[in-house]
Amino acid sequence: MWRQRGEKCGAVRGERGGQYVGFSECLFRSVMTTPAGSGRGFGSVSWWGLSPALDLQAESPPVDPDSQADTVHSTPELDVLLLGSVDGRHLLRTLSRAKLWPRRRFNVSWDGDESPDSQVLEFFVLENNLEAVARHMLIFSLALEDPEKMGLQERSETFLEVWGNALLRPPVAAFVRAQADLLAHLVPEPDRLEEQLPWLSLRALKFRERDALEAVFRFWAGGEKGPEAFPMSRLWDSRLRHYLGSRYDARRGVSDWDLRMKLHDRGAQVIHTQEFRRWRDTGVAFELRDSSAYHVPNRTLASGRLLSYRGERVAARGYWGDIATGPFVAFGIEADDESLLRTSNGQPVKTAGEITQHNVTELLREVAAWGRARASRGDAEEQQSSEASPEPGTPAPTPESFIVHFLPLNSAETLHHKSCYNGRFQLLYVACGMVHLLSPELGACVAPGGNLIVELARYLVDVRQEQLQGFNTQVGERARAAGFAPQTEARPSETFARFCKSQESDLGSTDPAVEPGTPSLDVLAQPLEASSPAPEGLTQPLQGGTPHCEPCQLPSESPGSLSEVLAQPQGALAVSNCESDSKTGV
Repeated sequence: MWRQRGEKCGAVRGERGGQYVGFSECLFRSVMTTPAGSGRGFGSVSWWGLSPALDLQAESPPVDPDSQADTVHSTPELDVLLLGSVDGRHLLRTLSRAKLWPRRRFNVSWDGDESPDSQVLEFFVLENNLEAVARHMLIFSLALEDPEKMGLQERSETFLEVWGNALLRPPVAAFVRAQADLLAHLVPEPDRLEEQLPWLSLRALKFRERDALEAVFRFWAGGEKGPEAFPMSRLWDSRLRHYLGSRYDARRGVSDWDLRMKLHDRGAQVIHTQEFRRWRDTGVAFELRDSSAYHVPNRTLASGRLLSYRGERVAARGYWGDIATGPFVAFGIEADDESLLRTSNGQPVKTAGEITQHNVTELLREVAAWGRARASRGDAEEQQSSEASPEPGTPAPTPESFIVHFLPLNSAETLHHKSCYNGRFQLLYVACGMVHLLSPELGACVAPGGNLIVELARYLVDVRQEQLQGFNTQVGERARAAGFAPQTEARPSETFARFCKSQESDLGSTDPAVEPGTPSLDVLAQPLEASSPAPEGLTQPLQGGTPHCEPCQLPSESPGSLSEVLAQPQGALAVSNCESDSKTGV
């Protein structure tokens, strides 16, 4: 039988100093306890998106085609502010579809200097942890790999395994080691980095962040030898046992329940039972070869933190990512080719893994084709021929195509202090884990007529339907307080909330906060885990005890809102107290 609301919480969290937690806290936690487990399946680190990839140009305000011209100064700009896009899927999708839109100048920025007056697409990316920044760099270097070194099929398969699998094939693991070793040598040398990877800029990062980023790459490159440096299979299983508790032996039934009663009902019917069950058991989402080929731990999914163990800080490394939803949503539940979503006898003919592989392959093909079209300076005939598959020897996108700028961690709160950003952005994207940052001050950075896109919590398995509705209500209230109104012509969506800013908005003023009496975001709060010491098997000691991210503070143990919990410093080395230290449910 499932746990009833009035039961004590000792079975959920264990005892704390020999005493059970208070009744109100017990009630809160029992509300979040679902048939799928304890409600802590999303972890505190996001490695993949919980919504399909977007074309940012399609989400931006329309451009008047009569205003187009060949001169730089008359090219319409598109300044986009991204909060927590996580895995770069929106950037890759935007690049792959850039040829469909009038030429614009991108200044997708978060923090840093003014963008140069040029016609390159500029993406400024802010993440909450340096491991995510490192994965961005690895994934983009893979997407832009020279076709002579790596063909399109091999590139797409490597992309899928590195991005979504806990275990890798030896050839893919060798690629990760080689690429990480290259990036580890380039990060400390800005001149060499700019020469060899002209699409990448780390100039805005702090020196200590660059040093920490180099340490991440050196760990990926095998600085600590042997599988015991990051025993992914054991860490995954321990995390799953801790999540499911007494339901671990019935984990197959639990995964079927989550899939059919949650994900299928919310629009992800193409996720097949077999692939979802395999991912829940092993962490392997995309099995492109024989199952025995996947046995090398994927070190790019490791993150470190400082834990409190018997009153002392202990540096540890572990897997604190998603074990509930999976990496199927970002590229696997929607497709431009409608035939991929066809059903037969009420069942999808393609699985989410097959759709993901097709979409990623086409995305990488289109990114390469767009790069060739840009290199040809817009010749119409060459642009048409560039839509074909890239031939060996075809150059990757040129330095004039785009630049990805990575920006300092925790710089979100300083944005509204800079006058140069008032009314600058035409598009603001906010992930569901960053909704707590949606404020009147942030709204003042969006130009009148600009758009706001908020990712909703639709695919969070442990969140009930009534809690999703409460979260959506809070998103609307926060958007209104920030100066936005719902887009009247926007297509209905349960995945994204779309708003626009009035043309008459006063950029120098802020709207009042949410009125008293508004339901709190606590309706979607996730329980925080208490582990003193941390559960055995969930962590791995760091050699030398040296943290590879700057320390940050976890919140108190009192229940917080879903958006606050989702926004915990993901992957950072968290300094915890004795009562609640290592695991924060997302």
